[in-house]
Amino acid sequence: MKHAPLPPRRYGAVNWLGLQTLVLREIRRFAKVYTQTVAAPVVTTLLFLAVFVLALGNSAAPAAGGVAFAEFLAPGLIMMAMTQNAFANTSSSIVIAKVQGNIVDSLMPPLSAAELVVGFASGGIVRGIVVGGVTAACVLPFVPLHVHSAGWIVFNGIMASMLLSLLGVAGGVWSEKFDHIAAVTNFVVTPLAFLSGTFYTVDRLPEPWHLIALFNPFFYMIDGFRYGFIGHADAHPWIGAAVLVATNGLLGLLCLQMFRRGYKLRA
Repeated sequence: MKHAPLPPRRYGAVNWLGLQTLVLREIRRFAKVYTQTVAAPVVTTLLFLAVFVLALGNSAAPAAGGVAFAEFLAPGLIMMAMTQNAFANTSSSIVIAKVQGNIVDSLMPPLSAAELVVGFASGGIVRGIVVGGVTAACVLPFVPLHVHSAGWIVFNGIMASMLLSLLGVAGGVWSEKFDHIAAVTNFVVTPLAFLSGTFYTVDRLPEPWHLIALFNPFFYMIDGFRYGFIGHADAHPWIGAAVLVATNGLLGLLCLQMFRRGYKLRA
């Protein structure tokens, strides 16, 4: 007895099932090795905090609202842990898939370019938020974290994780091997992160370095996130919000075009 062939499945404007599957895969990917993806960044952050506070003392940070240096430093270190892990999640996922030759498993399903970008980036955003939350909880016993504005903390945390996730997607698609993505990390992500005002206020920088710092989008995500805790910002928080939204929009369009054209994805 012959069975009638199954009709083609229709997904509508958005393939929600496929998108959900991709997001869950990306989340389970880092959750399975949580000691490396979550616990390790927490230890690194605590070491940074201990070294800088012990070396420089718990003195007041100039131009930071008069808060203690540890309270000034902690939000920046939490943000650095969030963003670097968001970048690592998306970039490693794509590069490993390309090197192992199973990137086709992501390209063959009925997922649009936009759904692929959202799926990969969502995994990085979730990892960044998880790392940030766990790191903040571990820092809290040593440094009092006063919440000035929960809205700015949440907004900057999400937008910063999104920025580095999208940058990781673009870097992963561009990279053909692990050396390439390591170059992006060493020559783009790390310098911009360390020159973002994590360990100092940019108001202390002489010209033209102060002006150059204002063109660094990483500065605005650190500054806005820190403002949510201590109530002081070197730049107006709304300017920082606009910069983050614009940067995410540009990176999102770049990633979208890469997937649409199959840039370094199709043989």
